[in-house]
Amino acid sequence: MSEIIVADPINDDQNGASTSSRRPYSRHFTRSLTSGRESIPEPFDSEKLPVTLVSEIQRFLRVANLIEIDEPRVAYLCRFHAFEVAHNLDRNSCGRGVRQFKTSLLQRLEQDEDLTIIKRKEKSDLRELRRVYRQYKDYIIKHGADYTLENREKLMKARAVASVLFEVLNTVTSAAGSQALADPDQSRSEFYVPYNILPLDQGGVHHAIMQLPEIKIAIAAIRNARGLPLLEDFKRRMPHMDLLDWLQFSFGFQKGNVANQREHLILLLANSHIRHTHKQAPKLEDGAVDELMKKFFKNYTEWCKFLGRKSNIRLPYLKQEAQQYKLLYIALYLLIWGEAANLRFMPECLCYIFHHMASELHGMLTGAVSVTTGEMVMPAYGQAYEAYLNNVVFPIYEVIHKEAMKSRNGTADHSTWRNYDDLNEFFWSPDCFEIGWPMRLGHDFFYIDPSKDGKKKKSRTSVKTREEEKIVNNEDEEMGFGDQQATVDEVQEPQWLGKTNFAEIRSFWHIFRSFDRLWSFLIISLQALIIMASHDLESPLQLLEAAVLEDVMSIFITSAVLKLVQAILDVVFTWKARCTMDPHHRRKDVVRILVAMIWTIVLPIYYSSSRRKYTCYSTQEGSWLGEWCYSSYMVAVAFYLITNGVNMVLFFVPAVGKYIETSNTRICTVLSWWTQPRLYVGRGMQESQVSMLKYTFFWVLLLLSKFSFSYTFEIKPLIAPTRQIMSIGVKNYDWHELFPRVKSNAGAIAAIWSPIVLVYFMDTQIWYSVYCSVFGGVYGILHHLGEIRTQEMLRSKFDTLFTAFNDCLIPPETKDNKEGIRMWLCNPGFLKALVKKKGGVLKFALVWNQIITSFRDEDLISNRLISGIFDEIEESIGRGSLLQDLRLSELPALHGICADLIEQLVVGTKSGKREGDEDHYYTVVKAMQDMFELVTNDMLINGSRTLDMLHNELNLEGARTELFSHVEPELFASRHSIHFPLPDSGPLMEKVKRFHLLLTVKDTAMYIPSNLDARRRISYFATSLFMNMPKAPKVRNMLSFSVLTPHYMEEVKFSKKELHSSKEGVSICFYMQKIFPDEWEHFLERMGSEKVDDFDDYEDDEKEEELRDWASFRGQTLSRTVRGMMYYRKALKLQAFLDMAEDDDILQNYETIYRANDTLSAQLDALVDMKFTHVVACQMYGSQKSSGDPQAQDILELLIRYPSLRVAYVEEKEEIATDKPPKVYSSILVKAVNGFDQEIYRIKLPGNPNIGEGKPENQNHAIIFTRGEALQTIDMNQDNYLEEALKMRNLLQEFLRPQRRSPPTIIGMREHIFTGSVSSLGWFMSYQETSFVTIGQRLLANPLRVRFHYGHPDLFDRIFHLTRGGISKASKTINLSEDVYAGYNTTLRRGHVTYHEYMQVGKGRDVGLNQISKFEAKVANGNSEQTISRDIYRLGQRFDFFRMLSFYFTTVGFYFNSLISVIGVYVFLYGQLYLVLSGLQRVLLLEAKVKNIKSLETALASQSFIQLGLLTGLPMVIEIGLERGFLNAIKDFVLMQLQLAAVFFTFSYGTKAHYYGRTILHGGAKYRPTGRKVVVFHSSFTENYRLYSRSHFLKGFELLLLLIVYDLFRRSYQSNVAYVLITYAIWFMSMTWLFAPFLFNPSGFDWGKIVDDWKDWNKWIKQQGGIGILPDKSWYSWWIEEQSHLLHCGIISRLIELLLSIRFFLYQYGLVYHLDISGQNKNFVVYVLSWVVIVVIFLLLKIVNVGRQYLSANHQLAFRLFKAFLSLGVLATIVTLSLICHLSLRDLIVCCLAFLPTGWGLILVSQTLRPKIEGTGLWHFTRVFACAYDYGMGIVLIAPLAVLAWLPIISAFQTRFLFNEAFSRRLQIQHILAAKKKYRS
Repeated sequence: MSEIIVADPINDDQNGASTSSRRPYSRHFTRSLTSGRESIPEPFDSEKLPVTLVSEIQRFLRVANLIEIDEPRVAYLCRFHAFEVAHNLDRNSCGRGVRQFKTSLLQRLEQDEDLTIIKRKEKSDLRELRRVYRQYKDYIIKHGADYTLENREKLMKARAVASVLFEVLNTVTSAAGSQALADPDQSRSEFYVPYNILPLDQGGVHHAIMQLPEIKIAIAAIRNARGLPLLEDFKRRMPHMDLLDWLQFSFGFQKGNVANQREHLILLLANSHIRHTHKQAPKLEDGAVDELMKKFFKNYTEWCKFLGRKSNIRLPYLKQEAQQYKLLYIALYLLIWGEAANLRFMPECLCYIFHHMASELHGMLTGAVSVTTGEMVMPAYGQAYEAYLNNVVFPIYEVIHKEAMKSRNGTADHSTWRNYDDLNEFFWSPDCFEIGWPMRLGHDFFYIDPSKDGKKKKSRTSVKTREEEKIVNNEDEEMGFGDQQATVDEVQEPQWLGKTNFAEIRSFWHIFRSFDRLWSFLIISLQALIIMASHDLESPLQLLEAAVLEDVMSIFITSAVLKLVQAILDVVFTWKARCTMDPHHRRKDVVRILVAMIWTIVLPIYYSSSRRKYTCYSTQEGSWLGEWCYSSYMVAVAFYLITNGVNMVLFFVPAVGKYIETSNTRICTVLSWWTQPRLYVGRGMQESQVSMLKYTFFWVLLLLSKFSFSYTFEIKPLIAPTRQIMSIGVKNYDWHELFPRVKSNAGAIAAIWSPIVLVYFMDTQIWYSVYCSVFGGVYGILHHLGEIRTQEMLRSKFDTLFTAFNDCLIPPETKDNKEGIRMWLCNPGFLKALVKKKGGVLKFALVWNQIITSFRDEDLISNRLISGIFDEIEESIGRGSLLQDLRLSELPALHGICADLIEQLVVGTKSGKREGDEDHYYTVVKAMQDMFELVTNDMLINGSRTLDMLHNELNLEGARTELFSHVEPELFASRHSIHFPLPDSGPLMEKVKRFHLLLTVKDTAMYIPSNLDARRRISYFATSLFMNMPKAPKVRNMLSFSVLTPHYMEEVKFSKKELHSSKEGVSICFYMQKIFPDEWEHFLERMGSEKVDDFDDYEDDEKEEELRDWASFRGQTLSRTVRGMMYYRKALKLQAFLDMAEDDDILQNYETIYRANDTLSAQLDALVDMKFTHVVACQMYGSQKSSGDPQAQDILELLIRYPSLRVAYVEEKEEIATDKPPKVYSSILVKAVNGFDQEIYRIKLPGNPNIGEGKPENQNHAIIFTRGEALQTIDMNQDNYLEEALKMRNLLQEFLRPQRRSPPTIIGMREHIFTGSVSSLGWFMSYQETSFVTIGQRLLANPLRVRFHYGHPDLFDRIFHLTRGGISKASKTINLSEDVYAGYNTTLRRGHVTYHEYMQVGKGRDVGLNQISKFEAKVANGNSEQTISRDIYRLGQRFDFFRMLSFYFTTVGFYFNSLISVIGVYVFLYGQLYLVLSGLQRVLLLEAKVKNIKSLETALASQSFIQLGLLTGLPMVIEIGLERGFLNAIKDFVLMQLQLAAVFFTFSYGTKAHYYGRTILHGGAKYRPTGRKVVVFHSSFTENYRLYSRSHFLKGFELLLLLIVYDLFRRSYQSNVAYVLITYAIWFMSMTWLFAPFLFNPSGFDWGKIVDDWKDWNKWIKQQGGIGILPDKSWYSWWIEEQSHLLHCGIISRLIELLLSIRFFLYQYGLVYHLDISGQNKNFVVYVLSWVVIVVIFLLLKIVNVGRQYLSANHQLAFRLFKAFLSLGVLATIVTLSLICHLSLRDLIVCCLAFLPTGWGLILVSQTLRPKIEGTGLWHFTRVFACAYDYGMGIVLIAPLAVLAWLPIISAFQTRFLFNEAFSRRLQIQHILAAKKKYRS
């Protein structure tokens, strides 16, 4: 039999649309003994199949297509078998698309039946099948051991075919009967099991990874099933059984789960084993297993300890059995976790499940007998198909799902449904054991309250005490069967448990409740500063005076009141969680309220009774204390502060506090009872004493600065004016004073003090920004940041770069050198020098070349001119005698001659010289002879040998080159010895010119790439080598890790259509060419094209794909992210080679590792596979495949391009049943095999996994397929670089780095924002984000110790997090910012987060204002949800005071201070409006002569710091200064301001404040997709209005109105200069909020665009809304959606909204008394009459509207007459009033200013009361009225744009400041913005 050539898939280009998701392949068909082909049959589509059948039949159809040409009958049998399987699965064709598929396949079978039977080579189908099967089997056996890269793919294809043929053969033989089995193949083949990394089947034994000793040892340990009970019974079902198989049969786990976790555990054991042994150990190291045991079960043992339970992990005394038991326990936990689905977010729930299943496992292993049944202990749920999923996971999942449904997609109040945290925290209480095992599904935990309000009923009764329960359960556990008995004496009707330990309630009081110590400190500090300022203290020693001290100590009365408020808030906010709270906690809350009330009563009584009554003692004469006096109140205060003193002692000794909190001893429990709630998390979070002292020092300095400034410039200057104001008696007001009896002008004092107080509360944020910049800059300098800032600095340090490279990236040599110690003692530097000399430079050169090559592959640099190297020089380098063999002093002379020669070549060609020009010709000849003689005679020591070789070469025939035809003894004197001038060849001349440029340019930057990104990356890589990083281990000893990338529907790769379409006026391809011009040129050079026109005709598919890749790698696409992450694999392979190769063989062998037939490459791949995995969680991949989405093909292309890439997705299919088919969900992992995606693991889920937030649910379903000890989370807008991937080994060592504190559980690294190169907005965002991910996080990690997880690209301690709830939280809405909760959770569970800057990844950000605003809105929404979350509350309460300050001001405090800053503007303006309209300002300025209040101006200046974006600017300046020099930093900052950076940051500030405040009040937080398109396009006016109407435009108009009214009515006695100084920032803010969207809108002042926008605006306003009409199509639909947050808010939120709406009526009340028509009348009747006017106006509008409805259609003339009559009537009324009542034109303007806000206030009130009035005519009138207001605001906004559009300079100026960076790089922005024709490059 001839040798088989394994078949590849056939080229199916002709299959049309049905094969659009397949990739064409060149193939070698299977050749049998006979030949001859008549025609190539058309393949049957094997990819687009019904989702209900795809997993069962796809492999048969694929193999049929694969072998059809050579074995048509076997292909027919495979398809027939697929049809039978499909028919048996769905006989009635109920599934979607099944009937059509079966019909199509049946037609194909009928067509092929007669044709294929003719071509059959055997007498029967059975023999034909057996023949082909044996051919493939023999091939596999023959070549199975040859596992090179070349043979690997063929073997995989052969195995795939053979596995399918084996199944078909079995079916055919069974159908034929036993007599047909003449020569049966009794041994079931195990060659064909799909695998992920480890081929554990029999056919994979020769795979390179299976030859690794650590893998063999780990497999042997897993397969050691000796001594297990029931082993023989199980072996009947599975002959070859290991520990996980035994657990599967015992507990009923899924097959896919077992296979997945088997590989997972083997890799964990292998990687741990290799680090614990330094020699070839024969068996698995106990230390490796113990390390995994400690990591996996630390949380479980702490949980048992917390609940007072004995751990069910019980090990035998025999060491041989102990390891087997440990592996069983680890495997059991992994199997529980791997199949837990959404339960993985509930770690203590998994602890509960493991606790009982481990008890059952122990009972089985020890042969325990159940007390109740008298039989052997067996699992309660086991030995049944999917028993664990159906009986354990599914009931709890149902609870999670039904509770999530009650949330109504996150719009319901959080307190009405239980989220993941509530359900998990139920298992923090011993009450969880009432559920029992088997679980009692009638327990209250499983009960879902059907009522919408979610009210809780009374708690259960007749429950045993905790002590009794503990005794009973511990007795049960000793017997080995766990909690089999219920602890409830009588079963009652189930009741909804409600919230657990915490209830998320929407209220701003959460800010105070979570950070009560901060607010109490600020409030009592403010009181103390005011008291000190009131006493006019001139020295701090005056505080010791009895009277002053007593007054200052009155702050403790305030403190007692605040503690009472805090205690009451605790009760109010936890009321809805009272039923699940610990009774001790409830009692403590009551006691706290009572104690706070007592102190609130006692302290004021003592203060008032003992005021100025002192007991004095005289100190020694001359003492600075003088006479010391105290009162009884001071004594009471001393007792009050006793508890604070205890806390102070614990603060300075954190180790004691940590022990008290974490200990379960009785005395520690009593001590911690008062200070902290009895919760499982949040205990023992204290930092080390050194860390505590560092962040304490930071905050002491900051607070001293803040209070000094506040006292000197804000509070003290306000005391004297306040006294003057209080002394004035105002009797005559300019309006009707509603509270005339209020004394001391309280309204005026409130108007003046309120903005000061608000600024006092928020200016700590400014001081934090200042100190962050200072401390962050110092830390950056200490960590060598900016060590190499320029290319010149790089060049100066390049000679030492390889030394730093060796120290950081080359593993240290082994310590088995016998002479090492002696050599070190004799000459300490000798050994180091020897290492450097022998291998250091060589390895550095190899790695550096690979880095530069990666730059070329990414088109960052171009091909360099590479000249031949003389043999002599090459040999000298090889011998290491270059300096001895060459006279380098002659190099300058050689350089001059060479430069002259090349100049003659260039000049001669340019001037068109011909061969007849003898002078020029011989000039060239002379230069060449001089150069040759200089090299051979003067430079080379052995130059004569070179001449001899040259003469010998002349005797050889055919020696020709392009420039030298033949060389005679006279060298170049012959007429035909050289070709001159050069041939007219473009490429050749380009190279000559480039060479001439390199020789003649004196600038040392000739070796520096021109590409800015390449320069940045080289500089950063060089700088990082001088930073403090751990030593790199060998690849074999490093920690293993995975990368997890979630993907939903984002762009995978730009499609052909998308690449060339010009929907926005310019194609992506053209845009990329202009944004990256140098990289486009390099791409053309790499593709062999000299000009763009070569790409006009895209007939070459390969070039088209290259172009798609080039563009996609410059956008924010998945393909860019995957390419970047795969650099890890390339780097590890390179480093593994360097670890294994000897120095002398490095250059010779490195190139061979990429050869297909090289065994070394296979070994390196195996080693890398053991260390690195990349899983992309493509959630929608399954549905994309079934629907034929091109993105599915793009994902498949990625799988094929990167064979180690894995894709995990959720499959949703309908299960075939007689009734309505239920949906079945499965998590599936696939890889590319034979050009298709092959399913590796399939794990059935209990239901739809997307219950909560999408991204964390997507990560959660895929995390089970990741491997390793570390996990890196990477979003799909990120990138990576080869030079950075080289440092991953070092970064992973941080997990093992010995430190005084615990090892980190999250490691952060810096990011480079790669989207800031063109657009000014992208530049601003780039710098803002860069400052946060560098100087900001640097300070957060050290010294503040409050860095958390911010999404990416952090490294997680994988085992720590998979046992503690995962890498994010997923509860709907509350966990909108899902990533940061991983950091919160880690910190609460005593993990540590660090940050290191020696490694970075790339990151994309939004570049358009609308995208940026959506992102800012999403983050603000997320922070508002964080504010009301339990994580924020617990961290705020459990951190020490100074760490809590760091936490507050770097998380929700920043957003709350933004809101305070904006509110401060309103408070100031409304306060000034009150003073002006009431007449108090006149009195204060004229009578009291209080003209300029300096503190008010200082406060407003402080606010403007934030409002103008200067707060954000300072850290940016410092960070840029560190990395690029401070001169560049200042230049960039000034340039940013010229490009209106202050406008952008002020606008963003408004976005943060609006969405943060609105979400806390009303909810409405949601994910806002921003899109990651690369083209900067024009946004329509309608789109801008929809996005910013309520968040910015409305507020801008309100501020503008306030400023106008204030300017109109301020008196002439106030100077204009003072007015400008006070209000300039507010004018700037209002103008920014109104017009920034149009300033930053490309082509925003283009007349044609404005005309189009106006038409679109009118169409949008007039379009009728309704069901199905999107908000972008109709104003009414948008208006309804815009107020949707009011539909779901509570009564308190509605009341607050009504109170806020009242402010719009203040205008009307104040202004009507300033009308000329009202005279001096201050009666309240004037205000009532103004409402009469408003009602009349409304009636007139209503009459007009009714007339339009009834008359405009059929009685047009009558309607016009009617309107004319009304108009004349209104005009007559105005004229009459002007003549009789002196109504003036000013009065009409003032009336408009008064009534317009009133109308808007009425609209807001109507929207708030919508549920009450929606069905009435009032609601219709509100809608019409609101539409009129929006239309009017739109006209006011678009009118200035239209006017400015007539000025061409405005549009040019806008383009310049928007794209200044692009202009500086000479990019063709004008062509991009013109958008007048389609560009196709």
